[in-house]
Amino acid sequence: VQLQASGGGLVQAGGSLRLSCAASGLTVSNYVMGWFRQAPGKEREFVAAISWSGSNTYYADSVKGRFTISRDNAKNTVYLQMNSLKPEDTAVYYCAATTWNGARGQNEYDYWGQGTQVTVSS
Repeated sequence: VQLQASGGGLVQAGGSLRLSCAASGLTVSNYVMGWFRQAPGKEREFVAAISWSGSNTYYADSVKGRFTISRDNAKNTVYLQMNSLKPEDTAVYYCAATTWNGARGQNEYDYWGQGTQVTVSS
């Protein structure tokens, strides 16, 4: 199983980025997919998750209204659209997969990608 996260980069505050998570060896339609992030010196934290069908989405309070998680099961890919980025969004972003609907804890996720760096300058 591989989850390949991409789309990170350097952006100014107020800007946007779209992260992608392409899966191989795993059919995303059979999993709840999530995004987590880890800033330097901090623990990894939940960002967003999306149910198998895509009809339910879950967000951390810190990103609600700015980030949107979506999935394209035909492409076996999950996305995280990040708008109105803030310097505090700077982190390595990871995608992950679980069979637990609504899971927010990293221990509930079975598969992890390698992460993509997002840096937001002020």
